[in-house]
Amino acid sequence: MAEKILVVDDEDIIRESLSFILKKEGYIVEEAENGKVAYDKLKEDSFDLVISDLEMPVMKGTELLEEIKKMNIKTSVIIVTAFGSLDTAIKALRNGASDYILKPVEFDELLLKINRLFEAKDILLENRILRGEIQRNYDFENIIGKSSAMKNVYQTVRTVAETDSTILITGKSGTGKELIARAIHYNSKRKNKTFIAVNCGAITENLIESELFGHKKGAFTGAISDKEGYFKAADGGTLFLDEISELPLLLQVKFLRVLQEKEYTPVGTTVALPVNVRFIASTNRDLKEEIKAEKFREDLYYRLNVVEINLPTLQERIEDIPLLADHFLNKYRTEMNKNIKGIDNQAVRVLMTHKWKGEVRELENVIERAVIFSQDEFITVKDLPSSFYQQGNDLAVLNTGSLEESVRNYERDLILKTLESNEFNKEKTAEQLQVGLSTLYRKLKELDIKS
Repeated sequence: MAEKILVVDDEDIIRESLSFILKKEGYIVEEAENGKVAYDKLKEDSFDLVISDLEMPVMKGTELLEEIKKMNIKTSVIIVTAFGSLDTAIKALRNGASDYILKPVEFDELLLKINRLFEAKDILLENRILRGEIQRNYDFENIIGKSSAMKNVYQTVRTVAETDSTILITGKSGTGKELIARAIHYNSKRKNKTFIAVNCGAITENLIESELFGHKKGAFTGAISDKEGYFKAADGGTLFLDEISELPLLLQVKFLRVLQEKEYTPVGTTVALPVNVRFIASTNRDLKEEIKAEKFREDLYYRLNVVEINLPTLQERIEDIPLLADHFLNKYRTEMNKNIKGIDNQAVRVLMTHKWKGEVRELENVIERAVIFSQDEFITVKDLPSSFYQQGNDLAVLNTGSLEESVRNYERDLILKTLESNEFNKEKTAEQLQVGLSTLYRKLKELDIKS
């Protein structure tokens, strides 16, 4: 759709000439002989751009600019001015005008300025849309799971997102630690600033300090210019340090100072710089064991662990597996343009009984593979990796009743058999099932198991 421009000038020949040229370029153009007429038009209609002379009777261009600001509308303003009024034009720029052009007007120059202005507005709009899409992607509604374990995670994330506190996210690889970190950022007051994720284990030990802190030219061999580190790049936003346990001990000391003093010193300088960053760290290791092994500093652990969010394994949230599988199915059938309606009940049961060593990431890979190979309306066990086939045969006798009922029966039978094999010792049962003791007690109550 063509942009709409309002040309404001008390000189007929200038106003009409500008309108003629702009219409030839495909713009929708209206005219106003002074600021007051333009103001009345702006109250009745919307315009993408106002091109206004400065010196006019009734209402000057500067006064019109003030009224446009008060109206709080997204209309850009280009000021047309004589060379002698250049200072006034510069003041207009400070008051919100987008650009200015000198008389006599060079039409090619004006068209170039208009084109750049609309291109910049398009980019800003695209950025707003993209930021909105990103925020929706990491909204709580898009973190899949209805289990009690995940509901507890949601509640914690909602609470901490509104603060600037340092967060430690723990859990096995593949449980979605970065997804939670992004959800915290995009639901915080820093959401319009940068989110940067750094894998501490993916950067060599001799480079990681420079990557985080930045360095000055000549600080070490190969430092041929100044470099900003991640602390500077994430200014005002959030820095997510994945696998924080991989941080070398010497750097742990320096990072602790950053957290305590809110400042950092680039490599090769003695000048400390302020840091305005929200830190979120994650690990798949037991940091208390790392402290005992003298691989992680205890003081840094307690400084990081203001709030800990522990992500449950799939074994602790079995009832979420069908939801996750359906989510990944929808993602990949859209990407691959395949008409797959769903996953059949037996395949879902197989997914629920599988030991997911790679957690949610492994589940996603399995569903992506199934979408690639599926030739039917529903994904079946034959579309899963060959290691799943035997599971499918073992579960064939259970292929009756609704999915929800089957899930409940499976969980109940598994817990009962494990309890019996451990002579109803709940601690051993929880350990064998790889769930927390509180999770086991909750399941016993939910499934009405009298032990």
